[in-house]
Amino acid sequence: MSIDSDTAADPTGDRVEELATEFGEAITELPVYQRYVEAKEAVENHEEAQEAIQEFEQLREEFQLARQTGRASQEDLRQLQAAQEDLHDIPVMSDYLQVQNELELRLQELNEMVSDELVVDFGQKAGGCCED
Repeated sequence: MSIDSDTAADPTGDRVEELATEFGEAITELPVYQRYVEAKEAVENHEEAQEAIQEFEQLREEFQLARQTGRASQEDLRQLQAAQEDLHDIPVMSDYLQVQNELELRLQELNEMVSDELVVDFGQKAGGCCED
């Protein structure tokens, strides 16, 4: 059964979709969301941060491969952790990580409000198809 046929048979479905759209738009208007977008853009346009991200991602991939094959050493882990610390020490990156955390907390609060009404973890069920 498709969503379209559900909403055609149930006019309240149209209202729910409208409210969901309004909810999403309202989230994009939150000051924390606006700061997140600005911080993300700043990181994307910061050459040093981009180089550090690439270095960290390469080291992380190498470490994961070494771990899977049983060849990862403590030195490999220390090197990866040092690269992550260097990345987080870049002011534009630390600002981004801080505002990302603030946004995640705000979204969790909103998820809890919706979930309380549904008596189910909305975010978990709506977007959490794959758990670790």
